[in-house]
Amino acid sequence: MKQQQENPYDALEKIFHEPNRLAIVSALCAADGGLSFTELKDECGLTDGNLNRHLKVLQDSGVVRIRKSFVDAKPRTTVQLSDKGIQRFNLYLEALSDVLNKAEAAIAAVGTDKAKTAGAPAGKTVRA
Repeated sequence: MKQQQENPYDALEKIFHEPNRLAIVSALCAADGGLSFTELKDECGLTDGNLNRHLKVLQDSGVVRIRKSFVDAKPRTTVQLSDKGIQRFNLYLEALSDVLNKAEAAIAAVGTDKAKTAGAPAGKTVRA
């Protein structure tokens, strides 16, 4: 259930709002069993070092789980969203939706105001 907040900006967690981390978490949402480090790197278009840095931040905050194993004698790192990470990201998406809806309404209102004043003499405001 969606929690109503006075200020939707307060729920825009910076951990998700950074573009590369938003891409990482979004990619992981679509992968039930997680993604290998290489798959995630390719999906998000990041370098090894950049992905490592962002994964460390996400892991330290409990958003992702990182599992290291061997497949055919080769090391494999698999990244998966944690339950806590899914819940937090869902709240972030709800807040982002609220913020975007608020911006869209403001833009529509500005457009309506401009339409009302179109054709009015300079310095005069036409009221409906």
